Amino acid sequence: MDEVAGAIADPVRRQILVLLRDGRLTAGEVAERFPISRPAVSRHLRVLRQSGLVCAELVGRQRFYTLDPEQFTELIEWLAQFVRPSGWEHRFDALETEVYRTRRERRPSGTADSREENSA
Repeated sequence: MDEVAGAIADPVRRQILVLLRDGRLTAGEVAERFPISRPAVSRHLRVLRQSGLVCAELVGRQRFYTLDPEQFTELIEWLAQFVRPSGWEHRFDALETEVYRTRRERRPSGTADSREENSA
């Protein structure tokens, strides 16, 4: 998790991840989208590859990079503890409570009153 957090700490690397979300790109295609040198982009890609966030595939003389979203799982689970439930989650909880209450009220009861009515 520390490597993933360190890798996404840089804004250029976060932008690279967003680019790769839509599909695989070569290092050159990634570099074209940034006003920094190609060697700098290569260093960013290396950090992302070492953290496991991207995979590289060598095809001929080109290296294609793809996103590996599985590496985010542990970080997402850790971050989830800091997220407050949205208003919708509270509403769904209230709806669930009402559904159970309605089911309970509609359930035939085994009280003496209902048995007396059935035997009459």
